[in-house]
Amino acid sequence: MSRSAHPAGPRHADVLPEGHYSAPPADLNTLDRKVWAQTVGRNEDGVVTVGGVDVKALAEEHGTPAYIVDEADFRARARAWRTAFGHDADVFYAGKAFLSRAVVRWLHDEGLNLDVCSGGELATALSAGMPADRIAFHGNNKSEQEITRAVESGVGRIVLDSFQEIVRVAHIAQSLGKRQRVQIRITVGVEAHTHEFIATAHEDQKFGIPLAGGQAAEAVRRALKLDGLELIGIHSHIGSQIFDMSGFEVAAHRVVGLLKDIRDEHGVELPEIDLGGGLGIAYTSADDPREPHEIAKALTEIVSRECEAARLRTPRISVEPGRAIVGPTAFTLYEVGTIKPLDGLRTYVSVDGGMSDNIRTALYDAEYSVALVSRTSDAEPMLARVVGKHCESGDIVVKDAFLPADLAPGDLIAVPATGAYCRSMASNYNHVLRPPVVAVHDGESRVIVRRETEEDLLRLDVG
Repeated sequence: MSRSAHPAGPRHADVLPEGHYSAPPADLNTLDRKVWAQTVGRNEDGVVTVGGVDVKALAEEHGTPAYIVDEADFRARARAWRTAFGHDADVFYAGKAFLSRAVVRWLHDEGLNLDVCSGGELATALSAGMPADRIAFHGNNKSEQEITRAVESGVGRIVLDSFQEIVRVAHIAQSLGKRQRVQIRITVGVEAHTHEFIATAHEDQKFGIPLAGGQAAEAVRRALKLDGLELIGIHSHIGSQIFDMSGFEVAAHRVVGLLKDIRDEHGVELPEIDLGGGLGIAYTSADDPREPHEIAKALTEIVSRECEAARLRTPRISVEPGRAIVGPTAFTLYEVGTIKPLDGLRTYVSVDGGMSDNIRTALYDAEYSVALVSRTSDAEPMLARVVGKHCESGDIVVKDAFLPADLAPGDLIAVPATGAYCRSMASNYNHVLRPPVVAVHDGESRVIVRRETEEDLLRLDVG
């Protein structure tokens, strides 16, 4: 790879205009264990490895950009969630974070259930052998076709999201001669400490039925009267990338209050409560996520305490981690192209991907880390902005980070914690082909989602 010199940008910064970092780290070659998968490290040549395979070999075999998934790390995180909650609770992996048939098989092996929210996700789950009774079907606007397939397949639960959907699911189930297990998703008025666009429990949004004004109670009344439905519980989801458990405490208090009202009005104690997902992960060294066993202990204690106060039997708890499992298990591998220093500002480092493989920075103002992975460097750090190849000024992958000042075209850099919502939200903007997903395990790599080709792109263009 070329290491030809280029005019370096600013080397140090006491205060940055954006981002977490106020000063460069002491050693740019050290990988922060908080943001990288478990098997990631550097070999004796300074090349980053994952699962016993170095990134140069991965780039040579699979090309760049590519999503690299540490299978052992994924399985370990899934197992940790399953173990933390034990057999008296259910863990549903949120497939929207990232789903493939290989992932479904890993989840099945590790004893997790699966949450899907579209016909395509359901098809993927069923095709990979996930038992239908271990699948939950979400979504704020499920089509009749999607509901019919879900009921016919025997999914374990459908989460009802509106008054219209209560009737729609009941009618379809009854016409198929079935009684469908359902939960009602309510919005409890808790706004998690998160980005506005991913906070999902305040009333002014598209998800769920508001608790305020008695709407949730009315939804329960209607569901209990319909022969095609078996109401098993209440569902609540308060947001995403959450580190503070206080929001869950308020949400649980309000959900249990509804359960008490249901018992008092109908003489029924619903057996389940789903507190959703949204637990945060470390994207940068500033993030401090909780471990699964801490989360499980906190949530079970909150629900038990609220139910005891309401004189209710403690219902079976469900949670829906997605990002918390898959997010830290992957990184995106890029090749450096154009390097453009702007005097007194920063150096723009262009890579061979961008917003088509990671829209989160542009969409959510998300922050990421980045590292030089094809070698080590003793050069001084420079303030860099990693950008993509798309025709958008907002095509930013990492807003502000430090990279070695001798970075050159042809070097490989990697952005960690890209397992969630990167491949699943990827696009063909500028007709760029979506990258592959490569799983690495025990010294071997295999493609689990192949790279798109021009033939794939043109096959859809029938004009």
